[in-house]
Parts: sequence; structure tokens; C-alpha cells
Amino acid sequence: MWSSWGCSAAAGLLGALSASSAKFALGADYMRNLCAVTVGEQADVCEWVHLVLRLGCAGLVFLCNAAMWTFFAKALRYSSSSAAATVTTTASNFVSSAVLGKVLFGESRAMLWWVGISITLCGLVLLHTSSSKTEDSTKKEN
Repeated sequence: MWSSWGCSAAAGLLGALSASSAKFALGADYMRNLCAVTVGEQADVCEWVHLVLRLGCAGLVFLCNAAMWTFFAKALRYSSSSAAATVTTTASNFVSSAVLGKVLFGESRAMLWWVGISITLCGLVLLHTSSSKTEDSTKKEN
């Protein structure tokens, strides 16, 4: 059902979700602003809601990390090379972090960051292309 590539991509996304949850849990301003927008000007309600939301996000950090390690372990098992699984997970995490940072926190990335991730993705394509050819030649020999 899952391939090495799919498990690696899911692990990277879950790692980025874990980091975003940690930022929500530790950054008090995000939760207070969310509560103020949702509830209104009732300050005493926001204190309790704020605490519950922060605790929930802290729990999400642990849940996302546990799921991320599970998917990464599956990616290592399905992959012919641990390097391919690791690089795919890392690239997926970088891209997911950039997207989540922009959507959730309004962050932007410098041009140098985009150049770096582009080079990483090109290397990832080369790695997967060469590993596919190696697997095909191994299957033909057997």
C-alpha cells in the first residue's frame, strides 16, 4: 500500500506539523490572538481556552513525532537505500515547513533558501532515478 517515497513524504510532513504544533504550544501570542478572534473580548474565558489550546498543541507534538518516526521506519524498511529515505524525508520536511510557515504564520523565505531547496530536490530526483535503474537491473539479473 505505501511505498518508500510515500512513507518518507508523510514522515517529513508529520515532522513539519510537529514543529508547527510546538510553535503554537510555546508561542503564547498565537493562541491568545486565536482565542480573542474566536471568543471576543471576554478575557477570563480566553485564559482557560488559551491553556487548553496550548496543552492540546503540546499533545500534538508528541503524536506527530510518534507518527513521523513510524512512517520513517517504514520508509527505511521499504527503501533499498537508507540515504534515499533520509533525503526524501528531509526534503519533504523542508517543503512542508515552508508551506505551513507561510499559511499558518505568514512567514516568507529568502531567495537563497529557495535555491538551496531546489538543489536538494534536484539531488533527490537524481537519487531516486539512479536507485530505480539499479533496482531494475537487479531484477533482470535474477
